[in-house]
Order: sequence, then C-alpha cells, then structure tokens
Amino acid sequence: MRRAFISPTKYVQGEDELRNLGYFVRTFGESALLIAHPDDVARVKDKLAFTSQQYDITLVESGFQGECSRQEVARLQALAKEYQCSCTIGLGGGKAIDTAKCVAEGEALIIVPTIAATDAPTSHSAVLYTPEGAFDDYAYFKQSPSVVMIDTTVIANAPTRFLVAGMGDALSTYFEARATAKSYSNVNAGLPCGVREGACGEAKGTKTALALAKLCYETLLEDGVKAKLSCDQNVVTTALENIIETNILLSGLGFESGGLAAAHAIHNGLTMLEGTHHYYHGEKVAFSTLAQLVLENADQAEIDEVLAFCASIGLPICLADIGVDEVTQQELLQVAEKACIAEESIHSMPFPITVEAVAAAIRVADQIGREYKRNRGE
Repeated sequence: MRRAFISPTKYVQGEDELRNLGYFVRTFGESALLIAHPDDVARVKDKLAFTSQQYDITLVESGFQGECSRQEVARLQALAKEYQCSCTIGLGGGKAIDTAKCVAEGEALIIVPTIAATDAPTSHSAVLYTPEGAFDDYAYFKQSPSVVMIDTTVIANAPTRFLVAGMGDALSTYFEARATAKSYSNVNAGLPCGVREGACGEAKGTKTALALAKLCYETLLEDGVKAKLSCDQNVVTTALENIIETNILLSGLGFESGGLAAAHAIHNGLTMLEGTHHYYHGEKVAFSTLAQLVLENADQAEIDEVLAFCASIGLPICLADIGVDEVTQQELLQVAEKACIAEESIHSMPFPITVEAVAAAIRVADQIGREYKRNRGE
C-alpha cells in the first residue's frame, strides 16, 4: 500500500514576522514578485519597507487584479520574467495565494497569509477561476510552498470573523481524515503534478497525518474560545498563536495528507443555495461537519461536543445560520446530488453513499442545530 505525506519546506509564525520576509527572499536571490491586493499591501507597507531595506531586496509590485485566472497568471509570469524575479510571494487572502501558487508552479514560493480563514496556504493545490469569477479548474503542483510565513500581529488585527471561519474549516479536518483512514481512500498528497486520478497518483494517508488531524481538533476545543477573545481585542496571546497554527498548519497538513470526506462535499453542494453565498467557506464547512456526523451516525456525545464548540465561538449549526431560512425537499436533493457526484470526496466515507441519505443527514443536522439553539433560548 502506497502512502504519501506532503508539507511546506518551512513554516514560521510570530509577532511582526513579516519584518523577516527579506531573509527568505534572499535564500532565492535579490528580488521577488509580490502578488497581493493593494489593500493588503497597504496594511503591511511599513513592514515591507523595513524588510526591503534591512535585507536589500526588491519587491516587484504586480498590480494583482484580484482573480486567479489563467489570463492573470500568464500576465504575472511574464512580469516575473521581465524583472528576473528570484521568487514569488503570495500575500493576502485565498485568491492572491492561489495566484502565486500558479505563477510559481511549485518553485521558489513564499506564502504570507494576512488572515487565518482557511487551511489553503500550506497546500500544493490552487483553484482557477475565469476572469468573471466563475469556477474553472483545480491545479496541482509538484510540491507545497517553499516557505509559509505567518505574522501573528497582522492576523490579530484582522476581523475576528476570519479567524472563526478558519476554525470552522479546521473543525472538519479530524472527522474527514478519520473517515478517509477507515475507508482506505486516497488522499491529495499522492497526486503528482498534473495528475488527478490514475494508479500513478494513488496514495493513502499516513498515521502522521491522522495524528495531526486529531491534534487539530483537540487544540480547537482547548484554545478556540480564548483565541477568539484575543482576536476581538486585537492582541496576540498563546491561545491565538495556537489557533493560527491550527487553522493554517495542522488543518492544512491534515486535509491534504489525511483526506477529505463528506463535510467538504456537502459544503460544495450547499453552494447551490443562494443564501449561502454571503457566508465564508469555513462557516459553511462547520455546519457540513455536523451533517457528516449525522450521516455516519456518530455518538451523540461527539455531536454534542461539536455543537457546543460551534456555539461557543459563533459558528453556524443550522441552515438558517448560513442564510437558508427555508428549504424544500427538492432543493435538498439537488444539494445532495451535487455533493455526491462521482469525483467528490464524499465517497471517502467508509460506507455506501446515496443522495437520499445525504439529504436526510442535512435535514436532521439542521433540526439538531435548531433545537440546540431553542434550548439555549436563542
């Protein structure tokens, strides 16, 4: 049985860590293409100026246009070639990070998230969109980023909702990795560059990945509330440091090398409901995790623990919490059908999957969440 584990070459986080960016640029050369939204550059301009001077590097502004499209990637690759950039920096949120991954194509890549809303920064994959913002395709590269650098001061000063959404994304990590391990399903870490399916890309998860996924869940329960309060006050504490590591590193390694299962597939199905479009990825994943637990008939104590955690930090636990006040059975079946398409991760669950069962799990998870809130007087 072939197993695979993938991770960034280096991960570093700390207060004002962005001031050390130039050190890592210097490991590749003297200049870097900086892919970032102008608003994100403005937030950290003083630190960028400091590190540029301190390490005598040149940051080439890219004029990033906000969408990870094939056209934008081609433009930025030409720009990097024109200025002979030694490496690529993706600074900001998901679109800038994914664009940097596509531009770098697995070589000399530094990722600098300014929010801790998802676990994407550590991965070797990206999502491509059309210039108009419609989904295009997934892209996989031969390795993860060379460096993932987290400035915890920047994260602490971002809106708390981003951090909470990141905890929602991280919440699914252990439960999906556990299901994948039970079913001996393949994981993304086994995909070589350009290969999505086929024998040469098949690999199972490692015990290491499952252990990290479990630590991810345990840390959420231990430090989630304290980290949220720290972010509310825009201060860095040990709890916030732990949750930033959890949202980005533990969840990132856990999902990519441990596997995805029902929660992310159900999330993808829920995007068919217009009301969900105003909510972040991790917020929808939190509810989808409850739906996965119902689908697998998890112990009630485990469901109660997840419910309590979500409620304690303000994560969604019912459909109304993600903008869906009413839903018909036909709409639920359409959601379930999308979640159950052949290429979806839901088939990593360790039992046969049907559209009807998934629709029922969503319905019951919604009712469980509604009753939990009713019992709390909400």
